[in-house]
Amino acid sequence: MKAIRRFTVRPVLPEPLRPLSELARNLRWSWHAETRDLFQSVDPEHWATSEGDPVRLLGGVRPARLAELAGDRRFLRRLTAAADDLHDYVTGDRWYQAQSAGLPAAIAYFSPEFGITAALPQYSGGLGILAGDHLKAASDLGVPLIGVGLLYRHGYFRQTLSRDGWQQEHYPVLDPHELPVTLLEEADGTPAQVSLALPGGKALHARIWLAQVGRIPLLMLDSDVEENALGERQVTDRLYGGGSEHRLLQEMLLGIGGVRAVRTYCRLTGHAEPEVFHTNEGHAGFLGLERIAELCERGLDFDAGLEAVRAGTVFTTHTPVPAGIDRFDRELVARHFGPGAELPGIDVGRILQLGMETYPGGEPNLFNMAVMGLRLAQRANGVSLLHGRVSREMFSGLWPGFDPAEVPITSVTNGVHAPTWVAPEVFRLGARQIGVQRTEDALSAGGSERWDAVGDIPDQDVWELRRDLREQLVVEVRRRLRASWRQRGAGTAELGWIDGVLDPEVLTIGFARRVPSYKRLTLMLRDRDRLMDLLLHPERPVQIVVAGKAHPADDGGKRLIQELVRFSDDPRVRHRIVFLPDYGMAMAQKLYHGCDVWLNNPLRPLEACGTSGMKAALNGCLNLSVLDGWWDEWFQSDFGWAIPTADGVTTDSDHRDDVEAAALYDLLEQRVAPRFYERGRGGLPDRWIEMVRQTLTLLGPKLLAGRMVREYVERLYTPAAHAHRALGPDAARELAAWKGKVRAAWHEVTVDHVETSAAAATSAVAQLGTTLGLRVRVGLGGLGPDDVEVQAVSGRVDEEDRITDATTVALKPAGAPDPDGRWVYEGPLSLDRTGPYGYTVRILPSHRLLASGAELGLVAVPHEDTSEDGGVLLR
Repeated sequence: MKAIRRFTVRPVLPEPLRPLSELARNLRWSWHAETRDLFQSVDPEHWATSEGDPVRLLGGVRPARLAELAGDRRFLRRLTAAADDLHDYVTGDRWYQAQSAGLPAAIAYFSPEFGITAALPQYSGGLGILAGDHLKAASDLGVPLIGVGLLYRHGYFRQTLSRDGWQQEHYPVLDPHELPVTLLEEADGTPAQVSLALPGGKALHARIWLAQVGRIPLLMLDSDVEENALGERQVTDRLYGGGSEHRLLQEMLLGIGGVRAVRTYCRLTGHAEPEVFHTNEGHAGFLGLERIAELCERGLDFDAGLEAVRAGTVFTTHTPVPAGIDRFDRELVARHFGPGAELPGIDVGRILQLGMETYPGGEPNLFNMAVMGLRLAQRANGVSLLHGRVSREMFSGLWPGFDPAEVPITSVTNGVHAPTWVAPEVFRLGARQIGVQRTEDALSAGGSERWDAVGDIPDQDVWELRRDLREQLVVEVRRRLRASWRQRGAGTAELGWIDGVLDPEVLTIGFARRVPSYKRLTLMLRDRDRLMDLLLHPERPVQIVVAGKAHPADDGGKRLIQELVRFSDDPRVRHRIVFLPDYGMAMAQKLYHGCDVWLNNPLRPLEACGTSGMKAALNGCLNLSVLDGWWDEWFQSDFGWAIPTADGVTTDSDHRDDVEAAALYDLLEQRVAPRFYERGRGGLPDRWIEMVRQTLTLLGPKLLAGRMVREYVERLYTPAAHAHRALGPDAARELAAWKGKVRAAWHEVTVDHVETSAAAATSAVAQLGTTLGLRVRVGLGGLGPDDVEVQAVSGRVDEEDRITDATTVALKPAGAPDPDGRWVYEGPLSLDRTGPYGYTVRILPSHRLLASGAELGLVAVPHEDTSEDGGVLLR
């Protein structure tokens, strides 16, 4: 019979064991091995069945066992030490507190998903795992972050396979009372809530659940509350589920409701109000509208509020393709704002302007969340150097007249939280070499001097560690594969072959990620006979472990999974290649630990970063990857292999896949497998071990989320906080009025005449080190010299006379305007490079409160007939 009501019955912990509850509720246990060991010792058998979740563990421990532990002095000493350690961790000074003054008092970090631990399944893939690692690293560094997300009652989805290998989705219900979260409450004990106004006089209410991630509070909004009608209760049902309106409501709740949740949390706890708001991808972009509305209620107009909000906002884009961005019909967005809906005090037209694709090639009736995110943020970044370049190209239409290199989108390359992803065995080996504290510091804060100690670890120890981790992976794969086949309908008698799946002595390759088409899950299948030869090679075999989920609506991705599953079901190779369903954090950790090679073969440059290879590398796994994302930035032949790409044949995808698959097979046959099986005098693969060593010493410090978060603090958060402080009400009004004046007058700004010193005017050749005198006549219309900067832009030129690797020099006004109101600007131009060289002149808006000269997207350049020397070329 089915229950008509569900309860969560919690155990009453004996007084001596009360600290267990606090330890279980702070998710630091998910990356702190000693705390996990403590929970395991409570009930080792139940710890395994609870899948390493302390909340589930404590919910199922027998009262007799609790009473026994309450009298166990040794256990109580360990419990006291763990509780004291957590207290020191969350209250003591860390890296952030040791920095100079001027850092943000607090930063609010918004993301649609967070991958903290498998016990809190609120993530689908890399974006969520990155967000989780960001919070953990911020906690380790003492950065005062507040995380903001949604609590999805069904999470993403659980994946199984049908008998014929088709992905099937299951959505188990998550009860927040059984998760490591607590309800945020008002002073009178009632649940704290936020509300959004909906069209037709309806409302969307949400409670606020709090997950404590070390020092970092993570606020998660949940619409499944009694005050809501059925439709509104389901807004936070599934991650990335539902149609357009459902997704729009999720993103309004995340952005607008999230700001209100932050204000509520700060009011109730006394936490410092954020000075900086970080929008992790466009889903949370509406947070900027709510903050503008707050300022409008305090007396600012929309334009001044926009400037104040932009100053303190950071926007991170994660997608290198327009198809990966959420876009909504403008009429749908318009219906949910204005009178009778949300933010009634703001003109709907102004809201729509922020997200409309008003640039060449844009869709005029679509509201683009990434475009709104960029327009609402004074600082923006991609997540690797290559992705930064791709993003500047992709969004260059928002800054017309500027070369993509000048588009104000920088990059901060992602990192991963080493304490979460490094195998305990790797940590113990490091601790044996340099001590526990130094190893913890190396994994959280970095510092190459700590990682260099890996060079002193004996080869035998390195190889035994790698074999041990590979053997653990083999055991895990067999367990999961057996469970998968039972779900597919196989009986126990049919599954004896699984005991021979994988071999702990064989070169093991891992491939695990989401399954959109550009990641090319099935590239390895382009030549099946050649792949079979690799798998079954009599002397140098390879084995491959594959995992990944396709989006529920992506039948193309599901077909790719089915194709790979059917190949791996072949009795000839099923002991050498396996597909494991239900890829998630728990599985990922085993894969990163146990694989020898991590394979990544996306279509370049469509992988924004690709952090799975980072996590594998921190465990001594070597990367075999297309030069995309982070691998393009940090690849060296000392610690991996680059798969050549057929960039010149991009129009023919089949041919490109054939060429790149052949290159992959060649690498595996000729370089990877021989290196793994080659033995030196001592019977060890010396050259392979050296590559593992180089991976850890040279790559290790770069890959850390601690390095990433420090970069955010220094390069983005702190400048944003300073800009936020500078944009008080009066300054915001001044900047908004100035921008209005500049935009209105810009059509009158012209470069009328450009001339150089006489020597250059008579020759097309100049000598290195020559200094030219520039004299430029400009029209500024209703603007003055304080409103603009006149620049000389120079550098080498290509065959089409485009300036590359440009250098800019500001020119100075020479006296007052002439009778026609024209200004003359002068300055030197040094010819500091040989070869084809050229220059031009341009005018940009200039104001002390701008983050960059490109911020307004306005530029004036010479007309082609301005003068003989306007855009002169010296060859």
